Amino acid sequence: MAVDPTLAAVLGGVVGAALAALAVGAVLYSERAQQAVPESPDPVVPPGVATVLSVLRSSAVVMGPEDQVLQASAPAHVLGIVRANRLVVDDLLSMVRQVRRDGEIRQRDLEIVRGRLGATQYVSARVAPLGSRLVLVLVEDRTRERRIDAIRKDFVVNVSHELKTPIGALTLLADAVADAADDPEAVQRFSGRMRVEASRLGRLVKEIIELSRLQGDDPLENPGPVDVGEVIEQAVDRCRVDAQTRGISIVVKTDPALEVLGSEDQLVIAVGNLVENAVNYSPDRTRVAVAAHVDGDLVEITVSDQGVGIPNADLERVFERFYRVDRARSRETGGTGLGLSIVKHIASIHGGDVRVWSVEGQGSTFTVRLPLRFEPEAEQAAGPAVTGFTTTLPPTPSVHKEAAS
Repeated sequence: MAVDPTLAAVLGGVVGAALAALAVGAVLYSERAQQAVPESPDPVVPPGVATVLSVLRSSAVVMGPEDQVLQASAPAHVLGIVRANRLVVDDLLSMVRQVRRDGEIRQRDLEIVRGRLGATQYVSARVAPLGSRLVLVLVEDRTRERRIDAIRKDFVVNVSHELKTPIGALTLLADAVADAADDPEAVQRFSGRMRVEASRLGRLVKEIIELSRLQGDDPLENPGPVDVGEVIEQAVDRCRVDAQTRGISIVVKTDPALEVLGSEDQLVIAVGNLVENAVNYSPDRTRVAVAAHVDGDLVEITVSDQGVGIPNADLERVFERFYRVDRARSRETGGTGLGLSIVKHIASIHGGDVRVWSVEGQGSTFTVRLPLRFEPEAEQAAGPAVTGFTTTLPPTPSVHKEAAS
């Protein structure tokens, strides 16, 4: 059958156009394929880095090129600088971007506010490049060091202030004595005040030295077995004369054969400070009770008085250095404000603690808790329990000692 020449021409044109379009498309695809840059794989943490980060005490974070967290140590999450694979501290993120831009190592001290309660953490941050595309962030928590430094500075300021008071008083009294040289009664009165201030100054210096020595011995070196009953007897003996003069009876009640591990001299100081405070802050002709008993694996030594008590607002601060609930009463008794701080520190280095209960107008009870020293062999060899008895500590009839089985 004959083909229409016109139709053949049209079909030939369509086929030619289609072939031309395919050729152009192939050329364009080839050019684009040649110009296209292959996508780079996501950066990965170099081998071994993750293992190193896991053993660091510092908070460590490896940052990617898009500010994403690729690796973070457990301390970084605990410190709160990483959350949901993002670095949430703006100052740290700014340091990361600066290091990524110029490759220079940077280090800064920062303050980080954590959580809605606004707790401030003081940290030292060091940011350095890790390879060509990663950045390493190391953060050291310096909060505890800052607090200790602040305590030291506060301690120096308080010591200076406390020392100025008796020294200034002695200076004024010395001038008064010089001016009253022709008045024997005035000289006697002023000299008596000078002795009081000198005694207060000596006691303050002694307790400052004692507290410094205790801190230098932390942790406790060469601990040995300590008889709790002997500790209490020596502590009470320190206050015996003052208590007798004011008609205050000191009643002692202890379980038999109680022992702890530590320093007898330090424990005598701690319990002695509590007994002395109880006597000083008790009205005349009242009673101070000192007791020791076992509570599980602890020995509890309690000192109770019938004194003025401590307001609730002051209970949390009574163990602070130089803190006094009643400054006027402290001046009368010669208190330095260091006694309870020493008690707290001694209890702490012996693995224990000290607590206080008080009601205004009714009295206070301080409790020192120390780990009990066990001797299984001695317990098996021990005979029957000792029954309770009451004796009097000579030569003061106002001090009683009781022991209960």
